[in-house]
Amino acid sequence: MSNDSTEDIYTDPTPTKPLDIVQSGTPTSADLGDAEPFSETWTQAIKVLDEELIGGPRYLTPRALAKELGVSVVSARKIWRAMGFPNIKADEKMFTEQDVAAMATIVELVREDVLNEETAISVARSIGQMTDRMVVWQIEALVEDKMNAEQLSDPVARREVVRLLPSVIESLEDVVTYSYRRQLNSALQRLTVRVEAGLVASEEGRDGTEDDAPLPLARAVGFADMVSYTALSRTMSERTLAQMVQRFEQTCAEIIAVGGGHLVKTVGDEVLFNAETPEAGADIGLALSQALSEDPVLPSARVSVVWGRVLSRLGDIYGPTVNLAARLTALADPGTVLVDQLTANVLADDERYILIPQPPQSVRGFGPINPSMLLRGAGDGIEVD
Repeated sequence: MSNDSTEDIYTDPTPTKPLDIVQSGTPTSADLGDAEPFSETWTQAIKVLDEELIGGPRYLTPRALAKELGVSVVSARKIWRAMGFPNIKADEKMFTEQDVAAMATIVELVREDVLNEETAISVARSIGQMTDRMVVWQIEALVEDKMNAEQLSDPVARREVVRLLPSVIESLEDVVTYSYRRQLNSALQRLTVRVEAGLVASEEGRDGTEDDAPLPLARAVGFADMVSYTALSRTMSERTLAQMVQRFEQTCAEIIAVGGGHLVKTVGDEVLFNAETPEAGADIGLALSQALSEDPVLPSARVSVVWGRVLSRLGDIYGPTVNLAARLTALADPGTVLVDQLTANVLADDERYILIPQPPQSVRGFGPINPSMLLRGAGDGIEVD
């Protein structure tokens, strides 16, 4: 971390001491359950909850924070922004002891040469982006539950969620820690056991001249795209549309997880997933197509699966394999799964799959391709309880 002195615009703060989080006679966050919204008790309880969440009162300015960390204000700001938080005014007391401890962890990783600065910032950004999305998701899920279960308006439901938070924060935090470690373990298995095997398997049917040949990871990449989403969204209420999107995401996420795949991202009416073998990708694609076609609420989907190589960065995947899968999705008929020629060749001798060649297509960026429709052969495929 740089320790330059380019931040002279920041003035040293007047030294202050942290206040006790809860002073004698002050309402606690537990009092939110009984307090009248916006009453003095409610306001005090919100203040206490605020301090409990961030580890105490805000008493450090940006310069004071940087001094505690032993870095420049520029470096401290880089970490803060990487975590997904906005710039703080020079004289604003915004940071707590918990902020110092968390950011010091990132700084020490750089000082001890465990990570370089660029990697440390990238890691901080990954944490910030994932937790930001997670918190918004959880809050909206709680609000929707209050609205549906108690027939509340959106503003009232949000106030009720504020009352609920003190009783669920610790439990949710425990599950987040558990999930992180469990997901890290799954990633470890992929790193140590399956990467080389996947690369060897991906050589089948290839001559080394393919566009994705230099990329490091062999993956089955697939898309599932809801049919007529744009037209449907114009005719639905906000709540109905939200419920449809949520049902689509939940259905896809469950099938992908059961099939041993990885949900890379969702974008409204579309999900992107990958799997470590062509067979796993094929099974997931077929299960998605069947489940969405049979769902009485959701429209059917166009699905594609392509076996190839990808680059994994910033929680996403990139490369010609991903682009080809996206193009194939647009070519698929509703309720069907398309694969490219190489993927069809890999699956051709497996009795679990039936491949029906389709007319050649000219695809932007790839030229002529020979897609095949993928159907279920022997066996039942993925079973979701």
